[in-house]
Amino acid sequence: MTTPALNLANHFLIAMPSMHDPVFGGTVVYVCEHNENGVLGVVINKPTDMTMETLFDRIDLEVTAGREAMEKKPIMFGGPVQDDRGFVLHTPGARYSSSLTVTDEVAFTTSIDVLEAVARGAGPQRMLVSIGYAGWSPGQLEDEISRNGWLTVGADPGILFETPIEERYVAAMKLLGIDPLMLTSEAGHA
Repeated sequence: MTTPALNLANHFLIAMPSMHDPVFGGTVVYVCEHNENGVLGVVINKPTDMTMETLFDRIDLEVTAGREAMEKKPIMFGGPVQDDRGFVLHTPGARYSSSLTVTDEVAFTTSIDVLEAVARGAGPQRMLVSIGYAGWSPGQLEDEISRNGWLTVGADPGILFETPIEERYVAAMKLLGIDPLMLTSEAGHA
């Protein structure tokens, strides 16, 4: 297989307002990997009712004192694939046993050692934890984009790590200079 002509790694996928899919409607997805095997991304604006504190309790990790604010951070619904596993988007730095460096500012880790480091107070400075991820088979996402399902824009780590969750959709749209209220559900092809 060959590398796809369109590589959306380190991009946001922004669901069009017309997308009424119960899983992806209203979402922003950060694309971690896009290659001949398909696409892997994480929804960054759909919090679950679980917090970091709940997650640490479930995986039996003791948290170092002084990390109380971090414990209140919500866990995102990252997508419907492997929705029983945790995935962490974070700033690169320490090497973890299962990490993918996406850019100089974003890494994706699937191993528990990143959470162990966080619990000790030695983890990444900025991070987003999700349960599950979003995945597309080869050509599937490109087809959804051609049918006007998604907008794409280069990702901004500030939106990913710092923007309040409820503002991430509009903030991602603003990267394109678009007011979400001005979009139509009709696709146009010349």
